[in-house]
Amino acid sequence: MTIKVGDSVPQSSFTTSGPDGPKPLTTDVLFKGKTVALFAVPGAFTPTCSARHLPSFKQHAADLKKKGVDVIACVAVNDVFVMKAWGENQGVGDNILMLADGNGDFAQAMGLEVDLSVAGLGSRSQRYAAVIDDGVITSLDVEPNPGVDVSKCENVLAKL
Repeated sequence: MTIKVGDSVPQSSFTTSGPDGPKPLTTDVLFKGKTVALFAVPGAFTPTCSARHLPSFKQHAADLKKKGVDVIACVAVNDVFVMKAWGENQGVGDNILMLADGNGDFAQAMGLEVDLSVAGLGSRSQRYAAVIDDGVITSLDVEPNPGVDVSKCENVLAKL
């Protein structure tokens, strides 16, 4: 079942890259008491994700913060080392938290996994953007087609 506005984020965990290496981060810790702009991409370093989706959030990071967003986070079904390298490649710095959903557990728990085996990518996350307030989904835009339209940062900003 796909998550929807008004639902609580399911219990899950991610891996992030810290100064001492990979570390786990639970959904409870990430979302409790915070407003989080979360966007999901099918894969790090993929053309649309690198050229359009992540850059829209990087470009508007300060605008999101001005509208009350505490954390901007990008999640993909990739390992923590790939997510770290992609964040460095894209120059996100501390503006965007790069979350590795290595086994796709979070994508599956959200009901937003997609089978991209035809493209050699296996099970991944659908492309979407969500605003999560204290663990509750207040906005969710899942791309109905390939590309970046409803999940770009400008649409998230318009809803805050």
